[in-house]
Amino acid sequence: MRIWGKVLGAFFGFLLGNIFGALLGLWIGHRFDRGMGLNFRRAPTQQQQAVFFHATFAVMGHIAKASGQVTEQEIRVASNLMDRMRLAGEQRARAQESFRQGKEADFPLRETLAEFRRASQGQRDILRFFLEVQLQAAFADGKVEANERAILHTIADELGFSRIELARILAMAEAQMNFFNRAHGGQYQDGGHGGQQYRQEAPSRDRLKDAYQLLGVSESDSDQEIKRAYRKEMSKHHPDKLAAKGLPPEMMEMAKEKTQEIQQAWEWIREARGIR
Repeated sequence: MRIWGKVLGAFFGFLLGNIFGALLGLWIGHRFDRGMGLNFRRAPTQQQQAVFFHATFAVMGHIAKASGQVTEQEIRVASNLMDRMRLAGEQRARAQESFRQGKEADFPLRETLAEFRRASQGQRDILRFFLEVQLQAAFADGKVEANERAILHTIADELGFSRIELARILAMAEAQMNFFNRAHGGQYQDGGHGGQQYRQEAPSRDRLKDAYQLLGVSESDSDQEIKRAYRKEMSKHHPDKLAAKGLPPEMMEMAKEKTQEIQQAWEWIREARGIR
C-alpha cells in the first residue's frame, strides 16, 4: 500500500495551514499515491486515439476466438461496428488487421489492455466505454459463454473494475441489447443500429423492464433516484465529453447512439410513472 504521499501531504499541509491544510495535503497525497497527481490532463493525442482504436478491435477479435472458432455472428458484430464508425479504405483495413491479431493464440491481452489504460490516463468513463464495446462482441450470439466471461474478467481486472462492477455493466449491456431488439423489432447484432427512430407506441412491460435496467435502476427506486441515474448515465456517455477524454472520432457515432438509447429509456420510464 502506498502511504508516503498521504503522510507527507498531511505533514506539510499542517505546517502551512493547521488542520485544514493537513486535510488538503492528505487529499493531494492520496492522489499521488494512486498515481493520479493533481489530474492535470493534456488533450488526447492521435497516438492515444490510435491505441484505443487498435485495442478495441484486437480485444474484440480475442473475445470472438474464445470459443475456438469465430462465428458468423461475431464477424457480423465486428463488421457492423466498422460500418457504424464509417470505416473504409485504409482505416477499415487497419481495424480488420487488429481484429485478426486478436485472434492469434499468442495475442498479448494483458499487455494490450495495460497500454490502453496508460494511453487513456485511467479515465473511468473511457475505460467503461471500451468495456461496453467489448460486451457487444461477447453478446454476439445472444449470451456470454464461459470462455468469453473469463476474458471479460481479465479485461475488467486490467482496467480497474471489480467483479461487482462488471456484473452490473453486463446486466446493463444485456438490457441494452434487449431494449434495442424490442424497440426496433430486429437483432441488435444485425446492423442498421444508428439513425433509427424508436417506435412511438407505449412501451410494453418487458420494454419498461429493459429501460429500468439500462439506466441501472429498478421499479422500486424513487423518481428522484431514477432521474439521478439517468443524468449520471447521460454524463458518462456524452459524446463531447468522451471525445475530450480520448475517444477516437470514428467512435463518436456509437456514443451518440448510446445517449439516444438512454434518453429513450428515460422518456419511457418518465411517461409510465408520470414524472414531470
